[in-house]
Amino acid sequence: MRLFFRILFLRIAPFILVAILMIGGERLYFRTHSAVIDLGNLDHAWLYIPTGAPYSEVKDSLYLHGYVVRKNLFENYVELGNFDQFFKPGRYRLNNRMSARDLVDLLIRGLQTPVNVTFHSIRNREELAGKVARQIEADSVNLLNVFSNDTLLARYGVTPGTLFTMVIPNTYQMWWNSTAEEFIARMAKESKKFWEGGRREKADSIKLSIPEVVTLASIIEKETAKNDEKPMIAGVYINRLQKKWPLQADPTLIFAWNDVTITRVLDRHKLINSPYNTYKLNGLPPGPICLPSIASIDAVLNYRHHEYMYFCAKEDFSGYHLFSSTLAEHNRNARRYQKALAKQERK
Repeated sequence: MRLFFRILFLRIAPFILVAILMIGGERLYFRTHSAVIDLGNLDHAWLYIPTGAPYSEVKDSLYLHGYVVRKNLFENYVELGNFDQFFKPGRYRLNNRMSARDLVDLLIRGLQTPVNVTFHSIRNREELAGKVARQIEADSVNLLNVFSNDTLLARYGVTPGTLFTMVIPNTYQMWWNSTAEEFIARMAKESKKFWEGGRREKADSIKLSIPEVVTLASIIEKETAKNDEKPMIAGVYINRLQKKWPLQADPTLIFAWNDVTITRVLDRHKLINSPYNTYKLNGLPPGPICLPSIASIDAVLNYRHHEYMYFCAKEDFSGYHLFSSTLAEHNRNARRYQKALAKQERK
């Protein structure tokens, strides 16, 4: 009898083993491939993992937003492979119905989705730091420290005062967990790419260095918002530079006074002792007074050749200007504008 049962066991043992393996395999497959992410009607959601965040913080973020609906399944899978210590920081796209395996694979391989970092109309370093900090992990304090670090910026051939000659306003794809140092290194790389070829050759042809082009472009940026008029205004300033006249650019005085509330430059504003006082000093100021747009940079490189030496805002308040070759003509234009301005203020 014993022999019978022994023989029977030996015959059915492989089938029992297969059944056990199949059950275990099904359980493992269920753990691995069953959906743990439920976003409801959303197609996707974003998960941000800060640099140095522990596994507990990752879980808190996932659970806080209700992304994970099968917590035990997710945690068991993580613990099964000791994956918790391998999660990488970044910005991750979570797709609806993701499995534990897909989610963990995303986080340990660091398959993050880049962010579009956009900035324009920037007045100073503080403003740039604030705008960029709202789009990447680096905070505004760290960014501003980098923007003000003489030693670090010297590697790229700029100073805090000339930083904007190296930063081109645009939209850049970057990793969300980029550091302040990585951001400035990227700006240096993008600046080099921007000036390669045609633009550098045009700067050479008009006998201006790249920093000089950007500095003049920053003045034009503050003079007008009309891109189609910028080459005309650039031509006026080029004419003044070539004749060694003072630029007499009102925006540089506003910058020198560090007072954006100045809407009308008066004679008293012209008395300030500053390297940015283009009424007292000839030539360009020592650096940009804002971050100029690409349109303003290209306006300098492709400035309109003409004989005009002056320009004045039109009395129709359209934002455009009247151009003149003589001071007498300019003064007539200025009186018309002042008259229209006074009339408007009386209303």
